[in-house]
Amino acid sequence: MRSALALARRMLGRTSPNPAVGCVIVRGGRIVGQGATAAGGRPHAEAVALARAGARARGATAYVSLEPCAHQGRTAPCARALVEAGVRRVVAGCVDPYPPVRGRGIAILRAAGVAVTSGVLEDECRRLNAGFITRVTRGRPFATLKLALSLDGRITAASGDSQWISSPASRALVHRWRREADAVMVGAGTVIADNPRLTCRVAGGRDPVRVIIDGRLRCPPRARVFVERSVAPALLVTTAANVARARRRYGGARVEVLGCPVRGGARGNEIDLRALMRELGRRGWCNVLVEGGARLAGSALGAGIIDRVAFFVAPIVIGAGTPAVEGLGFARVRDAIALDDLSVRRLGGDLLVEADIATRRRAPARRV
Repeated sequence: MRSALALARRMLGRTSPNPAVGCVIVRGGRIVGQGATAAGGRPHAEAVALARAGARARGATAYVSLEPCAHQGRTAPCARALVEAGVRRVVAGCVDPYPPVRGRGIAILRAAGVAVTSGVLEDECRRLNAGFITRVTRGRPFATLKLALSLDGRITAASGDSQWISSPASRALVHRWRREADAVMVGAGTVIADNPRLTCRVAGGRDPVRVIIDGRLRCPPRARVFVERSVAPALLVTTAANVARARRRYGGARVEVLGCPVRGGARGNEIDLRALMRELGRRGWCNVLVEGGARLAGSALGAGIIDRVAFFVAPIVIGAGTPAVEGLGFARVRDAIALDDLSVRRLGGDLLVEADIATRRRAPARRV
């Protein structure tokens, strides 16, 4: 199963709207076929592994990180393909929560006499596909809030300078995360202050869609995020009232303009981030990396769209400067956003602090 997870992990960010799945087929103690879901979501991992195993799949055990699919799409159900190949046993990491599957793949296998074991490394399998699971169960992508900050909680100095707070090792990890994400999201303030590219600078990597939240059209049209050469487009999100002006100002082959509902009535200009995330879910996106700045971080946390936080804490004290999160104003400590499953690790000279949003925890998958 760990081998199946490793195969799937290599494809994160490339299989949406489908999950990243790995499959390893073992016969007589030897691997006879293995594979992962291909780019674009097809063929599925089981189909790839079965094709490589050929006749050796008969009587073998298939280890799959997610329950084999049971529905007829562009390809035949993987559960039936495993049955027809003569696989004797299937070990599944976790149940697929997608309604057309959800236990049905396992039922098909058992009805055909295939032995099934599920729930092996379940937490790791669910964590790997947290984006897919969130999209099919909640209608939006899984969102991680990433911030680089000083020990005293600042993301810029008093002048607005923020380069570079985090270490080279931390920045390298963020580029790997971008490779695995469907989209990276920033606010207009970050574009104005830092003029970021928001690309993935990892050898062999792929760029995510660059999402810029700009309700008042403050971003310079010649900002790097709009003109950078990339196969991934930029998505400028603004108010419905500003769409026509935004298309004249930013529109082009590399920039899509999206009008989104606002909070605060017709005169408001604060983008409704919940509505935006539902739209991204409809596009089949599973993972979004929210990279700030402070106002977007506060708005995203306040809107309840963040599932996980990742704070790169540098061993410096800045003093006066921009706080990591703006716009949240809890009157009582007990009302603050609680975190769970906290972990801390050293990365270069930084500490990487990661945690789940406690109020957004999902119930564990049922075992079948």
